Amino acid sequence: MFQGAMPALITPFTKDDRVDREGFERNIEFVEKGGVSGIVPCGTTGESATLSVAEHGEVIDIAVNCAKVPVIAGTGSNNTGEALLFTKHAADAGVDGVLLISPYYNKPNPAGLIAHFTKIATAVDVPIILYNVPSRTGQDMSVEVIAELAKIENIVGIKEASGSVDKVTRILENTVDEDFVVLSGEDGLTLPILSVGGKGVISVAANIVPERMSKLVEAGLKGDLETARKLHYELAPLIRALFSETNPVPVKKAAELIGLASGHLRLPLAPLADANTEKLAEELRKLGVLE
Repeated sequence: MFQGAMPALITPFTKDDRVDREGFERNIEFVEKGGVSGIVPCGTTGESATLSVAEHGEVIDIAVNCAKVPVIAGTGSNNTGEALLFTKHAADAGVDGVLLISPYYNKPNPAGLIAHFTKIATAVDVPIILYNVPSRTGQDMSVEVIAELAKIENIVGIKEASGSVDKVTRILENTVDEDFVVLSGEDGLTLPILSVGGKGVISVAANIVPERMSKLVEAGLKGDLETARKLHYELAPLIRALFSETNPVPVKKAAELIGLASGHLRLPLAPLADANTEKLAEELRKLGVLE
């Protein structure tokens, strides 16, 4: 279930700052038509940090009710109790899995990290994918901690966004006896991570070019390096433009430019700079997704 290209969905908002339910459903339909293998609502790209508890549940419920592909809901928090609350709601809603970021700001020691994830894993009957993203959390979860957590039956994988293919290699080496998958957490490293045994990507770019990202991963998994490499280089300039500023600032602008539901960013995020907007539009035109 947990392989392929899976967009970390944006959360569109209405002018009066509510979740744009109809727009969100249209966006899900768009990426499904592009061949994605799953969707990930309520992640960083979905502005989870500024969703209320009620909105968090609402977004997950919409995704589960309308999606035709597996739903992996972001349910992490730096508050273990809150993460458990989100995860229980997602499990009850019928998600196929949850994505749990390591606690940010608190910077727990290894024992704290293991206790945090273990408490949640033992309280719910739903597959869990860990999420390691040091640029957001201020802490790089060690291979040793990941390997220990992989022994827990319903902790089935990790979204790895440390930027290190060597670390991905060591994770795979240390979990070889477990039913454990590694997914790229960075669009630009999708192909390198596939090449060492990764199974896919939780992707920002797949919001905008779902068909191309899906084909890249499909080719990589099949060992069709020529096709995968061609798509990798074709998409590389767009991926750089999508990370010209803090995610999801550029991707929400890209969604707006190509006619998807987007809406404003919630503070403290501010709109994309004009120069970066022009560059983003240029890359979208090169790919033929913007006239």
